[in-house]
Amino acid sequence: MVLIPARMSEAEEQRWVTVMLDKLAAQESKRVLGDAELAERAQRLSEQYLDGKARPASVRWVTNQNTRWGSCTPAEGSIRLSHRLQGMPEYVVDYVLVHELAHLLVPGHGPRFWRLLEAYPRTERARGYLEGVVAADRLPHLPTARGE
Repeated sequence: MVLIPARMSEAEEQRWVTVMLDKLAAQESKRVLGDAELAERAQRLSEQYLDGKARPASVRWVTNQNTRWGSCTPAEGSIRLSHRLQGMPEYVVDYVLVHELAHLLVPGHGPRFWRLLEAYPRTERARGYLEGVVAADRLPHLPTARGE
């Protein structure tokens, strides 16, 4: 149950609920999944959104991807996720997993690929989150109020 002040408008209430859900999701995802748990999660997502057709041979975190969120080698059935995703909301990690799982079925980013991604209901939200992270990384880092 969520308690909010009665004086809030419906728009403020919706915005507040969204902010709080994102905070909860971020806290929940701070627990870092191991590679075995990541592989289990990928299997569950494949079953849920891709009819179980995407079957990766391996799914693991890597620390050498600083410009990509994930990568897939369809010939090997391997999926690698950037360690930078650790600590992001679960729906974002799930989106990247579904994205890479879809590459096991369709190598490129053509219309057929994007039709597969439509099955994941938070695709646009996750893409927006990741775009925001990239944009924030490009901003100049301003000194704090203490002059640090």
